[in-house]
Amino acid sequence: MPASDGLARRVVDAGRRCSLTTSVLEEWARRGTPRQVEYLAGYLEAERDSRDASRRAQLLRRCGLPAPKTFDGYDWSAVSWPDGLGREDLLSLSFLERREDLVLMGDVGTGKTHMASALCQLACDRRLEARFFTASSLVMRLRRARDEGRLDREMSQIGRAALLVIDELGFLPLDADGARLVFQVFADAYERQSVVITTNLEFSRWGSVFGDDQMAAAVIDRIVHHGRLVQFRGESYRVRHALM
Repeated sequence: MPASDGLARRVVDAGRRCSLTTSVLEEWARRGTPRQVEYLAGYLEAERDSRDASRRAQLLRRCGLPAPKTFDGYDWSAVSWPDGLGREDLLSLSFLERREDLVLMGDVGTGKTHMASALCQLACDRRLEARFFTASSLVMRLRRARDEGRLDREMSQIGRAALLVIDELGFLPLDADGARLVFQVFADAYERQSVVITTNLEFSRWGSVFGDDQMAAAVIDRIVHHGRLVQFRGESYRVRHALM
Protein backbone atom coordinates (compact mmCIF):
# COMPACT_ATOMS: atom_id res chain seq x y z
CA MET A 1 0.00 0.00 0.00
CA PRO A 2 1.49 3.39 -0.97
CA ALA A 3 2.22 5.93 1.76
CA SER A 4 -0.37 8.56 2.60
CA ASP A 5 -0.05 12.03 1.09
CA GLY A 6 0.89 13.42 4.50
CA LEU A 7 3.70 10.90 5.01
CA ALA A 8 4.97 11.45 1.48
CA ARG A 9 5.06 15.20 2.12
CA ARG A 10 7.08 14.65 5.30
CA VAL A 11 9.69 12.78 3.28
CA VAL A 12 9.89 15.55 0.67
CA ASP A 13 10.08 18.35 3.24
CA ALA A 14 12.73 16.60 5.31
CA GLY A 15 14.81 15.73 2.27
CA ARG A 16 14.82 19.30 0.98
CA ARG A 17 15.81 20.80 4.31
CA CYS A 18 18.85 18.73 5.23
CA SER A 19 22.10 17.37 3.91
CA LEU A 20 22.54 13.73 4.81
CA THR A 21 25.33 12.79 7.23
CA THR A 22 27.29 9.54 7.37
CA SER A 23 26.36 8.75 10.96
CA VAL A 24 22.62 9.08 10.33
CA LEU A 25 22.86 7.01 7.16
CA GLU A 26 24.79 4.27 8.94
CA GLU A 27 22.29 4.19 11.81
CA TRP A 28 19.23 3.93 9.56
CA ALA A 29 20.93 1.39 7.33
CA ARG A 30 21.38 -0.87 10.39
CA ARG A 31 17.85 -0.28 11.69
CA GLY A 32 15.88 -1.32 8.66
CA THR A 33 14.90 -4.69 7.36
CA PRO A 34 16.69 -5.83 4.18
CA ARG A 35 13.69 -4.71 2.13
CA GLN A 36 13.61 -1.31 3.81
CA VAL A 37 17.35 -0.81 3.36
CA GLU A 38 17.05 -1.82 -0.29
CA TYR A 39 14.33 0.80 -0.73
CA LEU A 40 16.47 3.43 1.02
CA ALA A 41 19.49 2.55 -1.16
CA GLY A 42 17.36 2.83 -4.30
CA TYR A 43 16.14 6.25 -3.25
CA LEU A 44 19.64 7.52 -2.43
CA GLU A 45 21.05 6.19 -5.71
CA ALA A 46 18.25 7.91 -7.64
CA GLU A 47 19.00 11.15 -5.79
CA ARG A 48 22.71 10.81 -6.52
CA ASP A 49 22.08 10.19 -10.22
CA SER A 50 19.71 13.16 -10.40
CA ARG A 51 22.25 15.46 -8.78
CA ASP A 52 25.02 14.20 -11.05
CA ALA A 53 22.88 14.84 -14.14
CA SER A 54 22.00 18.34 -12.93
CA ARG A 55 25.65 19.08 -12.21
CA ARG A 56 26.76 17.88 -15.65
CA ALA A 57 24.06 19.96 -17.36
CA GLN A 58 25.08 23.03 -15.37
CA LEU A 59 28.75 22.55 -16.23
CA LEU A 60 27.97 22.14 -19.93
CA ARG A 61 25.90 25.35 -19.99
CA ARG A 62 28.69 27.26 -18.30
CA CYS A 63 31.37 25.70 -20.54
CA GLY A 64 30.17 27.60 -23.61
CA LEU A 65 30.67 24.91 -26.25
CA PRO A 66 29.46 26.12 -29.66
CA ALA A 67 28.21 22.59 -30.41
CA PRO A 68 28.25 19.31 -28.49
CA LYS A 69 31.04 16.98 -29.57
CA THR A 70 32.17 13.55 -28.43
CA PHE A 71 34.89 11.11 -29.39
CA ASP A 72 32.36 8.63 -30.76
CA GLY A 73 33.41 8.01 -34.36
CA TYR A 74 36.28 10.52 -34.14
CA ASP A 75 38.83 10.16 -36.96
CA TRP A 76 42.24 9.83 -35.29
CA SER A 77 44.17 9.34 -38.53
CA ALA A 78 45.40 12.96 -38.71
CA VAL A 79 46.81 12.94 -35.18
CA SER A 80 50.54 12.59 -34.47
CA TRP A 81 51.20 11.95 -30.78
CA PRO A 82 54.21 13.22 -28.85
CA ASP A 83 56.28 10.91 -26.67
CA GLY A 84 54.50 10.08 -23.46
CA LEU A 85 51.00 10.91 -24.65
CA GLY A 86 48.55 8.71 -26.53
CA ARG A 87 44.85 8.29 -27.10
CA GLU A 88 44.19 6.51 -23.81
CA ASP A 89 46.11 9.17 -21.87
CA LEU A 90 43.99 11.84 -23.50
CA LEU A 91 40.68 10.10 -22.85
CA SER A 92 41.57 9.45 -19.22
CA LEU A 93 42.00 13.22 -18.70
CA SER A 94 45.04 12.43 -16.58
CA PHE A 95 46.76 15.52 -17.98
CA LEU A 96 44.25 17.63 -16.03
CA GLU A 97 45.43 16.14 -12.75
CA ARG A 98 49.00 17.10 -13.65
CA ARG A 99 47.98 20.61 -14.81
CA GLU A 100 49.55 19.89 -18.20
CA ASP A 101 48.79 21.93 -21.31
CA LEU A 102 48.15 20.74 -24.85
CA VAL A 103 48.79 22.58 -28.10
CA LEU A 104 46.76 21.09 -30.96
CA MET A 105 48.62 22.39 -33.99
CA GLY A 106 48.21 21.70 -37.67
CA ASP A 107 46.21 21.86 -40.85
CA VAL A 108 42.75 23.40 -41.06
CA GLY A 109 39.83 20.96 -40.81
CA THR A 110 41.77 18.03 -39.38
CA GLY A 111 39.89 17.71 -36.07
CA LYS A 112 41.62 20.10 -33.65
CA THR A 113 38.49 21.98 -32.55
CA HIS A 114 36.51 18.73 -32.45
CA MET A 115 39.09 17.20 -30.12
CA ALA A 116 39.17 20.26 -27.87
CA SER A 117 35.37 20.39 -27.73
CA ALA A 118 35.10 16.66 -26.97
CA LEU A 119 37.62 17.07 -24.15
CA CYS A 120 35.38 19.76 -22.65
CA GLN A 121 32.36 17.49 -22.97
CA LEU A 122 34.28 14.64 -21.36
CA ALA A 123 35.42 16.84 -18.47
CA CYS A 124 31.87 18.03 -17.81
CA ASP A 125 30.59 14.45 -17.95
CA ARG A 126 33.09 13.66 -15.20
CA ARG A 127 31.89 16.69 -13.22
CA LEU A 128 34.99 18.78 -13.86
CA GLU A 129 34.62 22.42 -14.80
CA ALA A 130 35.70 23.34 -18.33
CA ARG A 131 35.48 26.56 -20.32
CA PHE A 132 35.63 26.96 -24.10
CA PHE A 133 36.49 30.19 -25.93
CA THR A 134 37.74 31.16 -29.33
CA ALA A 135 40.65 33.56 -28.97
CA SER A 136 38.52 36.39 -30.38
CA SER A 137 35.50 35.65 -28.16
CA LEU A 138 37.78 35.54 -25.10
CA VAL A 139 39.13 39.00 -25.92
CA MET A 140 35.62 40.40 -26.40
CA ARG A 141 34.43 38.86 -23.13
CA LEU A 142 37.38 40.24 -21.17
CA ARG A 143 37.05 43.69 -22.74
CA ARG A 144 33.38 43.84 -21.85
CA ALA A 145 34.12 42.74 -18.30
CA ARG A 146 36.82 45.38 -17.93
CA ASP A 147 34.59 48.12 -19.32
CA GLU A 148 31.89 47.12 -16.81
CA GLY A 149 34.35 47.11 -13.91
CA ARG A 150 34.26 43.36 -13.27
CA LEU A 151 37.44 42.10 -14.94
CA ASP A 152 38.85 40.61 -11.73
CA ARG A 153 35.64 38.65 -11.18
CA GLU A 154 35.62 37.40 -14.77
CA MET A 155 39.25 36.30 -14.55
CA SER A 156 38.48 34.53 -11.28
CA GLN A 157 35.57 32.64 -12.88
CA ILE A 158 37.74 31.56 -15.82
CA GLY A 159 40.45 30.53 -13.37
CA ARG A 160 38.15 28.05 -11.60
CA ALA A 161 38.00 25.74 -14.61
CA ALA A 162 40.14 22.61 -14.52
CA LEU A 163 40.25 22.74 -18.33
CA LEU A 164 40.47 25.96 -20.34
CA VAL A 165 40.24 25.75 -24.14
CA ILE A 166 41.37 28.63 -26.35
CA ASP A 167 40.34 27.78 -29.89
CA GLU A 168 41.56 29.26 -33.18
CA LEU A 169 44.59 31.08 -31.80
CA GLY A 170 46.17 32.75 -34.81
CA PHE A 171 43.13 32.81 -37.09
CA LEU A 172 42.81 36.52 -36.36
CA PRO A 173 45.64 38.75 -35.10
CA LEU A 174 45.16 40.33 -31.68
CA ASP A 175 45.52 44.04 -31.18
CA ALA A 176 47.84 45.23 -28.40
CA ASP A 177 45.05 45.53 -25.86
CA GLY A 178 43.58 42.11 -26.68
CA ALA A 179 47.03 40.50 -26.61
CA ARG A 180 47.64 41.82 -23.09
CA LEU A 181 44.31 40.44 -21.88
CA VAL A 182 44.95 37.00 -23.37
CA PHE A 183 48.48 37.00 -21.97
CA GLN A 184 47.03 37.60 -18.50
CA VAL A 185 44.82 34.54 -18.89
CA PHE A 186 47.86 32.41 -19.77
CA ALA A 187 49.85 33.88 -16.90
CA ASP A 188 47.08 33.20 -14.38
CA ALA A 189 46.54 29.65 -15.68
CA TYR A 190 50.23 28.70 -15.46
CA GLU A 191 50.61 25.64 -13.18
CA ARG A 192 47.03 26.09 -11.92
CA GLN A 193 44.94 24.94 -14.89
CA SER A 194 45.29 22.83 -18.00
CA VAL A 195 45.07 24.94 -21.14
CA VAL A 196 44.28 23.40 -24.52
CA ILE A 197 45.08 25.61 -27.52
CA THR A 198 44.13 24.93 -31.11
CA THR A 199 46.12 26.72 -33.80
CA ASN A 200 47.25 26.35 -37.39
CA LEU A 201 50.44 28.36 -36.74
CA GLU A 202 53.77 26.98 -35.61
CA PHE A 203 55.35 28.66 -32.58
CA SER A 204 57.72 30.75 -34.71
CA ARG A 205 54.71 32.67 -36.07
CA TRP A 206 52.99 33.43 -32.76
CA GLY A 207 54.71 36.81 -32.62
CA SER A 208 52.47 37.93 -35.47
CA VAL A 209 49.41 36.87 -33.47
CA PHE A 210 50.32 38.79 -30.33
CA GLY A 211 51.95 41.65 -32.22
CA ASP A 212 54.92 41.35 -29.89
CA ASP A 213 57.65 38.71 -30.09
CA GLN A 214 58.52 39.00 -26.40
CA MET A 215 54.93 38.51 -25.28
CA ALA A 216 54.56 35.54 -27.61
CA ALA A 217 57.79 34.07 -26.24
CA ALA A 218 56.52 34.48 -22.68
CA VAL A 219 53.28 32.64 -23.55
CA ILE A 220 55.15 29.85 -25.34
CA ASP A 221 57.57 29.51 -22.43
CA ARG A 222 54.69 28.87 -20.03
CA ILE A 223 52.88 26.51 -22.38
CA VAL A 224 55.86 24.29 -23.24
CA HIS A 225 57.05 23.99 -19.63
CA HIS A 226 54.22 21.62 -18.72
CA GLY A 227 52.80 21.09 -22.18
CA ARG A 228 52.74 18.69 -25.08
CA LEU A 229 52.41 19.34 -28.80
CA VAL A 230 49.85 17.24 -30.68
CA GLN A 231 50.19 17.70 -34.43
CA PHE A 232 47.50 17.30 -37.08
CA ARG A 233 48.24 16.63 -40.73
CA GLY A 234 45.85 15.81 -43.54
CA GLU A 235 43.07 17.00 -45.81
CA SER A 236 40.26 19.06 -44.34
CA TYR A 237 37.27 16.99 -43.25
CA ARG A 238 34.97 19.72 -44.55
CA VAL A 239 36.65 19.74 -47.97
CA ARG A 240 36.41 15.93 -48.21
CA HIS A 241 32.69 16.09 -47.46
CA ALA A 242 31.86 19.29 -49.31
CA LEU A 243 28.81 19.41 -51.60
CA MET A 244 30.55 21.67 -54.14
